[in-house]
Amino acid sequence: MERDPVNNTLNINNVAVFEDAFKTHFKALHSYAYTIVKDDIMAEEMVQNVFFKLWKNKETVEINQSFTAYLYRSVYHESLNYLKHLKVKSAYQAHAARNMNNSDNATDKLKLKDLEEHLDKALRELPEQCRAIFQMSRFEELKYMEIAAKLGISVKTVENQMGKALRILRLKLVDFLPAMIVLLLNL
Repeated sequence: MERDPVNNTLNINNVAVFEDAFKTHFKALHSYAYTIVKDDIMAEEMVQNVFFKLWKNKETVEINQSFTAYLYRSVYHESLNYLKHLKVKSAYQAHAARNMNNSDNATDKLKLKDLEEHLDKALRELPEQCRAIFQMSRFEELKYMEIAAKLGISVKTVENQMGKALRILRLKLVDFLPAMIVLLLNL
C-alpha cells in the first residue's frame, strides 16, 4: 500500500490497488479470524467488515505500523467485538427467558400484547421498502451490507431507509414509551 508521507494516510483510492490488497491478505486473515470466532462464515464477514471499514475511511485512516499488522489487529478487534456481541445477546436472551417464565402478572402480559399489536400496526404502515429493510435488519439480524446485496441497492440507501423506519416507528409508538420502560423493568 502506498502511503502519503505528508499526513500518513493510505493511498488506496485506486480500486485495483485495494482489490489487490484484499486478494493478497484475505485467505490468511480469514484463517486468523476463524481461530477466534470458530465459524467459517462469520470469519469471512469479520475480514470483509475490516476491508469495508478501511475503504469507507480510506481518506482518514492512519496506520503507524505495517499494513499487514494493521489488518491483523483490525480483524482481531472485529472478531472480539463480534464475540462480545454474542455474549451480551445470549445473556439478554437467557435473562428474558427466565423473566418471561417467572412473570405471571396479567397486567404485564396485557401491556405486552397491546404493545405488540401497535408495533405490528406501525410496521404494516411503513413504506414497503422501508419495512422490508427494517425487518431484515431487526428480525433476520442481517448486516446493512447483506441487505444491500440481497435487495440490489446501495448500503447508503439501506442506512437511509433504516433511519426513516426508526423515525416513523418512534413517532407512532411514542405513547408506548413509558409503558415499554415499565414493562422492561418488571420483566
